[in-house]
Amino acid sequence: QVQLVESGGGLVQAGESLRLSCAASGSISSINVMGWYRQTPGKQRELVATITSGGRGNYADSVKGRFTISRDNAQNTVYLQMTSLKPEDTAVYYCNVGVPFTTYWGRGTQVTVSS
Repeated sequence: QVQLVESGGGLVQAGESLRLSCAASGSISSINVMGWYRQTPGKQRELVATITSGGRGNYADSVKGRFTISRDNAQNTVYLQMTSLKPEDTAVYYCNVGVPFTTYWGRGTQVTVSS
């Protein structure tokens, strides 16, 4: 089993920044892709950004240029630096970690951006 602990969510004003963290622990042999997704009530969970073990990032068009994903392989931690936040970024953000044969999800952290 793998446990994911997310942190860094909160309430900010439009234009401000937040940094999310997600630390993985447990029976980890190797971690492949790590990523962040988000979900608002009544909508499907959507991809925000992913990063490969080699450090290649992939972003949703809506966050390109504003969000940066990074990871610390030694600490099994993935980060999401969010800048120039907009009210439409308000959502529950979920960490996702891919290991051989399965993926794990965190419990989510709320990000609220006021206008």
